[in-house]
Amino acid sequence: MAFSEPVGAAAATQTPPQAKLQVPPQGNRAAGHDGILRRQAQRESAARTYARSLPIVPVRARGLTIEGADGRRYLDCLSGAGTLALGHNHPVVLEAVRGVLDSGAPLHVLDLATPVKDAFTTELFANLPPALATDARIQFCGPAGTDAVEAALKLVRTATGRSGLLAFTGAYHGMSAGALDASGGASEVRVTRLPYPQDFRCPFGVGGAEGAELAARWTENLLDDPKGGVALPAGLIVEPVQGEGGVNPAPDAWLRRMREITAARGIPLIADEVQTGVGRTGAFWGVDHAGVVPDVMVLSKAIGGSLPLAVIVYRSSLDVWTPGAHAGTFRGNQLAMAAGTATLAFVRENRLAERAAVLGDRMLAALRGLASGHPCIGDVRGRGLMIGLELVDPDTGAAAPALAAAVRQECLERGLIVELGGRHGAVVRLLPPLTLTDEQAAAVLDRLADAIPAAARRTR
Repeated sequence: MAFSEPVGAAAATQTPPQAKLQVPPQGNRAAGHDGILRRQAQRESAARTYARSLPIVPVRARGLTIEGADGRRYLDCLSGAGTLALGHNHPVVLEAVRGVLDSGAPLHVLDLATPVKDAFTTELFANLPPALATDARIQFCGPAGTDAVEAALKLVRTATGRSGLLAFTGAYHGMSAGALDASGGASEVRVTRLPYPQDFRCPFGVGGAEGAELAARWTENLLDDPKGGVALPAGLIVEPVQGEGGVNPAPDAWLRRMREITAARGIPLIADEVQTGVGRTGAFWGVDHAGVVPDVMVLSKAIGGSLPLAVIVYRSSLDVWTPGAHAGTFRGNQLAMAAGTATLAFVRENRLAERAAVLGDRMLAALRGLASGHPCIGDVRGRGLMIGLELVDPDTGAAAPALAAAVRQECLERGLIVELGGRHGAVVRLLPPLTLTDEQAAAVLDRLADAIPAAARRTR
């Protein structure tokens, strides 16, 4: 069994001088670790999430590896919920940030033009789908993806003069009010829900190409039915791979149909690429797999190179904003733009999207092999380095959230950080950095393979 272990001298020497933090001596580490967690529980709000399931105190990190205050090392397959395309503290990111700090450039400039912003925009446009890049506008938003979603929804409503929206079951677009309305867990229906195709739990009970075709026909019929109760909407928002919804990749043919349906009816198509963008799925953007060019792209997470940044990019014909129609005090995050430029360029120059496709296929194949010997693994799915395992009751096929939680805990005890998603929190999710090596991938798979039977024994 590959349990997490105290960091030895060899590992410690790999930490760059600029990343060194004050860590208590070995004998005091447990006390410091426990005290920090105790004070967090006393002081922070009940809304905290990851801190509940991952009771660790990170003090150093590099690439895939996190070192905790207790001296243990963990392989991080959460990656800041997909934010860390290059892993923790990648040298090109640190160099870019240090360059801005040492230059004397202003760190806060609202939405003024700067050389740093110009370089970021130029690099971003160079990586956009060409048909969009040649006619695009960019809006810098508040530094979280949910604000970019709000901007996208506001933009299409302003441009079309319509108010309704189309979104999908299982969707997740953020935690602000408008983003939650468009997400699958909304408590009040103010957005029309459409079926999102999936094989394992197909809403029509058939899966595959037939299930995707039925989902497309449902959408088309609903829009064209004069008694369907759905007015022509301002836009349709879709994730190329649903992340929080359980790692459900959109079938390419279905996504192309969504583009055809929306284009024929003058409905702007919004692609939420917050988690799928910058090489994560094995292409630079999730929509690239299907060859789809959306009208609006929502971008955050990896585009900031581990720092807060969010933008929307859209066709110029939609650019009907009045000055200040959407703003945010921190929309000019210079450090994030520098880190983002370095990250985008590194992913492009080193063909990390292609690497993610190859390594992701290899990991999916290994996990499907693992599933053949463990009936509690109901499905293995994903795209690139966005991977999910849905855990089920072997007898009934029902989702098994308690088992998934046990797997997450067993992984943590073995020095592997994973998180959960899906309708019932029964999908174990892997989001490793795109810099993952073959050896690291093998270690991740070994620890996960060790954790699953241990979790099954625990839940029994």
